[in-house]
Amino acid sequence: MKAFFVSSSAVSEALRYSVMRSQSALVKAQKEATTGFVADSGLALGARTSQTVSFARELERMKAIVSTNAVISSRLSATQEGLDRVSDLAQSFLSTLTTNLAGKTTSRVSVDEANRTLSTLTSVLNTNLNGEYLFAGINTDQKPLADYEAASASKAAYDAAFAQYLADTGASAADPFPTPADIDSFVTNYMDPLFMGGGWSDWSSASDQRISSRIALNEKTDTSVTANNEGIRKLVMASTIVIETLSGDMDEAARGRLIESTMSMIGEALADLTQLRAETGMTQKRVTEASERLGAQADIFERHLLKMEGVDPYEAATRANDLLGDIEASYALTARIQQLSLLKFIS
Repeated sequence: MKAFFVSSSAVSEALRYSVMRSQSALVKAQKEATTGFVADSGLALGARTSQTVSFARELERMKAIVSTNAVISSRLSATQEGLDRVSDLAQSFLSTLTTNLAGKTTSRVSVDEANRTLSTLTSVLNTNLNGEYLFAGINTDQKPLADYEAASASKAAYDAAFAQYLADTGASAADPFPTPADIDSFVTNYMDPLFMGGGWSDWSSASDQRISSRIALNEKTDTSVTANNEGIRKLVMASTIVIETLSGDMDEAARGRLIESTMSMIGEALADLTQLRAETGMTQKRVTEASERLGAQADIFERHLLKMEGVDPYEAATRANDLLGDIEASYALTARIQQLSLLKFIS
């Protein structure tokens, strides 16, 4: 018969290893109870792990696009509100000019309305949302429309064009438009190139290129508006012409032609703005529908991942509690064993 010697140290070490294993299992059980998924998908699924990794990656892409679409929707909503205000400004300006043409108001009223239109239009187009200018195209860090004031580049550009008109036609500054034909020449040959051509760069720092965003896994679209839209240019041109030319003395026929010409510009601007508002509304709808589709797809992916990697959170929580109880019991037993000593036994 053999005698076996068991030391308190050996028992203590065995308990320590048991506690370490229980602690490792407790971490896994607590993670599974919290997340609802297996702690180690590779260990649980083996060869199918690559499939779940692919699903998880696609799911994260979908969620990222949905999150981005929410920001895009906010930007488009603010843009639509701005376009509505611009259209209202144009309609009000057109009504004032119509009344002036009928002789029911003075030119001073039209000039004041033109100043209000241009000032408010500049403020709307320079709207900033989350640090980005809404109407700047891809130049989101630059203010789209410069203020029209005495020392501005836009004012200097107009003055240069007007001076060139006087030099070319020999007209006097006191009476620059003696006939309706002079109005037509001024608008066609000097104002159109200034606002509808390369001269627009003195007014606008916006980019012609609009922001393009991915709104679905396989769908991209333009999600911004630029101040370089023709409708906006025409409204700025009409406002500027009225401000600069209608305030002085003018032949009645020439005055009538000037008002008719600017009314035509505003009418064209309203048509362009209506088209732009419709396009923006369609883009809003596409973004909303794309987010709904992605949300439905994400739900399918989540259910599939849960089926492959999911665990019963209640079972995991029970297992974690049991392990925690075992660890506490091991700690208590270890403390009792460490108190054993031959000196205490002899005494």
